[in-house]
Amino acid sequence: MKLLTPILGSFLVLSSLTFGLDSSASPLLPKQFGGWQMAGSAQTSKDPTQADSVNSALLKEYGFTDLATATYTRDDGRKVRLKAARFGDTSGAYGAFTFYKMPQMLTEKIGDQGAALNERVLFYRGNILVDADFGKLTAMSAAELRELASVLPLPPGNTRNLPGLPAYLPAQSYVKNSAKYVVGGVGLEKINAPLPAALVDFAAGPEVVLGNYNSSGGQAALMLISYPTPQIAAEHLRRIDAATQTGTQPKTDGASPGDAGRIFTKRTGPIVVVASGPLSASEAASLLASVNYDADVTWNENTSFNKKDNLANLLVNIILLCGILMGLALVAGIAFGGIRIIVKRILPERVFDRPEGMEFISLHLSDHRSRPQDSSVSSSIKAS
Repeated sequence: MKLLTPILGSFLVLSSLTFGLDSSASPLLPKQFGGWQMAGSAQTSKDPTQADSVNSALLKEYGFTDLATATYTRDDGRKVRLKAARFGDTSGAYGAFTFYKMPQMLTEKIGDQGAALNERVLFYRGNILVDADFGKLTAMSAAELRELASVLPLPPGNTRNLPGLPAYLPAQSYVKNSAKYVVGGVGLEKINAPLPAALVDFAAGPEVVLGNYNSSGGQAALMLISYPTPQIAAEHLRRIDAATQTGTQPKTDGASPGDAGRIFTKRTGPIVVVASGPLSASEAASLLASVNYDADVTWNENTSFNKKDNLANLLVNIILLCGILMGLALVAGIAFGGIRIIVKRILPERVFDRPEGMEFISLHLSDHRSRPQDSSVSSSIKAS
């Protein structure tokens, strides 16, 4: 037992180290893809300032974990510089993608989402954001990056799920590439949101998405704030209404989309909807009405029944059980009767139907019925 204890302790330590490893241990960039070969080795870092010295705090807020940069070459002399940043989950990569995506970029089908402008291509797949800088683009550059996206390591489990809040942004009058997804005060300040972080209260665990919309007076902003529960959302809506109506709302630095007009608010489920900018009352009401929370929307709903939850399988199993029981009863009856017949033929009157076991009480009722008749006849003869 004394020898087993240290062995068991060492096994537990090794197991904890093994299970503690996650997808961040795998390399970000491959050695080759689509005819491109890595020149030298990739440079890695866990410092967000190496990825973006100006927005390092924002990257950290999105859950930045590590970075890899590398230069790839082809036989024809072309080069491409890749920068891949990994985040704790897909929401972080998606948020960083919306931050770096510029309005003039064109949408590309690369990875989960992609955008391109001139020689620069930005895309993300899972929790990895890739910024590709080509020296010269060709017709095959997008296909080559799709091959790169297919070999990028994916995060495990639910960390791969995209946030559901951006899906509530209405499509009508939406300004292309204007949606920004943030999860903290740093990101909220950088996108010039109509509300400051103090009113949003990121300590309550909300997520925010903001999009710009065309109106008769110019561009307006629509801000969606999703809280964990409808009760928390209702409480924060009261705070926002009180601050904006009394004029005590703190101002953020720089020009805010909400500075040009009133702020209109509503709540739908756990989502607080804020519209601001040069909006008329009717335009604001229409924009707010286009956002409606659907409690049935989920990203990980089971779309098939397993054997335990399927009623048809239960009925089939019941029928099979009844058939098995009937078969067992039939086999048992045939076995019992067959054994009895075989024993009676091999050992007659020794096991079954023995004479001493066949005795029974007889009343002889026929004898008692005949005697009274005989006596009556004899008495009549004597009388005669």
